Amino acid sequence: MPKERREKIDKLQKNIERVIKGKPEVVKKAIIAILAQGHLLIEDVPGVGKTTLAHLLAASISCTFQRIQFTSDLLPSDILGVSIYDPKRSEFEFKKGPIFANIVLADEINRTTPKTQSALLEAMNTSRVSIDKITYQLPMPFMVIATQNPVEFHGTFPLPKAQLDRFLMRIHIGYPDLADEIIILKEQTALGSLDQTEHVLAAEDVLAMQREVEEVKVDEDLLEYVGRIAAATRNSPHIELGVSTRGALALRRAAQAKAYYENRDYCIPDDIKVMIEPTLAHRIQVAKSFESGSIGGHREDEEILRQVVSDVEVPL
Repeated sequence: MPKERREKIDKLQKNIERVIKGKPEVVKKAIIAILAQGHLLIEDVPGVGKTTLAHLLAASISCTFQRIQFTSDLLPSDILGVSIYDPKRSEFEFKKGPIFANIVLADEINRTTPKTQSALLEAMNTSRVSIDKITYQLPMPFMVIATQNPVEFHGTFPLPKAQLDRFLMRIHIGYPDLADEIIILKEQTALGSLDQTEHVLAAEDVLAMQREVEEVKVDEDLLEYVGRIAAATRNSPHIELGVSTRGALALRRAAQAKAYYENRDYCIPDDIKVMIEPTLAHRIQVAKSFESGSIGGHREDEEILRQVVSDVEVPL
């Protein structure tokens, strides 16, 4: 990685940590997601900085940004856009919706109907949208950052697995520890000053980094390791729905991005091990006979996944 880009990634991390205190690993995973050309789902209880993290990531990059507040009455056209008849020209003119931005924040995505949620599927999968039989290319880079609250705070419409599968990663922020919370309380007047966030990356920088991530080498034994992990989730009696091929590809891509973030042009086993939970846990369906009925202190899908993959041999 060129020294200039390494410095920009460091600046990006520090820029976000200016507000998101005591969560360097969370910030790191968010950066890895955009380097891997993936979409990010941030799931946690209210008030821990989900929306703020998304805003800071977008504000740190010199690109277009749109926030969509998902509600029960939101329509697909409110996201994608709509064709409006122009009487002067006697033809319809397409008015682009907020999806036509480099980074789109889908805030509280589980609050809207499945029909509206599904409007994001094509955009997230192909970076294109089709309206009135015409296909429009979205600006590049393109990333959806969605937020939602955990089970007990769900709206009426939790995301189906088919849509969850489009997110490269799901991360959690968690409460800050006491020392960091005291710092936040002292600096609360500055926490709302997102407008003062410095642009440390251009859109062209992000695209160049994403291309370089694709060139990070993954040895044959590591690819086999990824395949064995996916197979283990499909064969486990604890899991009703295992990881798809899309999930296996996501794990490989996230591992490449982690290696790149750490200034390597090759993957090591730890790159894959660290990225297993954020890239795969939201893709599995825990078997009903193993559901505990509460999320408790540990999230059920992550705990089951951890147990299943612990028996998969790690290449040396």
